[in-house]
Amino acid sequence: MEVDYIVVGLGLAGLAFTKELDKNNKTYIVFENHSQNSSIVAGGMYNPVVLKRFTPVWNAINQLKVALPFYQELETQFQNKYNYSVPIYRIFKSVEEQNNWFVASDKPLLKNFMIPKISTEKIAGIEADFGYGVLTNTGRIDTKKLLEDYSNYLKNTKRLLIEDFEYTALAISPSKLGYKNITAKKIVFCEGFGLKQNPFFNYLPMREAKGELLTIYAPSLTIDFLIKAAVFVLPLGNNYYKVGATFNWSDKTKLPTKEGKQELVTKLESFLKVPYKIVDHTAGIRPTVKDRRPLVGVHPKYSNVAILNGLGTRGVLIAPTVAKSLFNYLEKGDTIDAEISITRF
Repeated sequence: MEVDYIVVGLGLAGLAFTKELDKNNKTYIVFENHSQNSSIVAGGMYNPVVLKRFTPVWNAINQLKVALPFYQELETQFQNKYNYSVPIYRIFKSVEEQNNWFVASDKPLLKNFMIPKISTEKIAGIEADFGYGVLTNTGRIDTKKLLEDYSNYLKNTKRLLIEDFEYTALAISPSKLGYKNITAKKIVFCEGFGLKQNPFFNYLPMREAKGELLTIYAPSLTIDFLIKAAVFVLPLGNNYYKVGATFNWSDKTKLPTKEGKQELVTKLESFLKVPYKIVDHTAGIRPTVKDRRPLVGVHPKYSNVAILNGLGTRGVLIAPTVAKSLFNYLEKGDTIDAEISITRF
């Protein structure tokens, strides 16, 4: 088999990069072993505002301009819906937070998203003594359904291998790569936390942040927007909600824990005052970097060995932009922004 690219990993990074390859008529084969599942268990929200401090998310406006058409193309391609408009109601904890909201909502980068008033709407089952700040033009990508559809697409076109990638079997020369019965021009590693096992890029300072989420059934709660307080409550339809998420910097396993579940329940019940039933409990490892920027670029020794990783908690927003950036670097010689280039380490 001869291809232009080998892509290792099919989370949001791998999906976004192979979509870029498709658009530019490049041939490729994808390796996926399902060892990482942060994209599948993610909440999938896109939102340009840091809800803790009411500050702009890094480069979010530009990323949105790329991401929204990207998901629209995928919806058209697969005749399925992945992008759902979901406003966000941020519960205020104090008068000070109310004041901070007004200050932030007047900033040019945020005023198209933050409604400059305090909502005192009474929402059945939600305790919010200081009211809410409401964000609009935000939404959720159904990453689980999208990745399922994309995986099936690659299987049907015989471009997906469900198996481990064996690093020691990769033969590198300046003009081509050899891997078992495959010859390729370039390889891109999109492995998420699997980077830790990658001998070409494991020198990069990835920090693993385990996240746990619950899915609950709450028939008395009837909201079609995300509630953000100590945890978020994200509507999934039919009175099901996703609740998350924890941040654990020490647990390296992908298994849900009693401690994580209890943390989520305690935080949830600090503002949710209706009965609910837990129907699912999942966990995943977020591939984060100490400066909260992605990892994009090529190996310092091998110019045909590349990486697209470190999307952290905002993968649905960041992935399309950084995939395009890496493709344009590899194929057109464009410059990679210094903030995301791995040369910063």
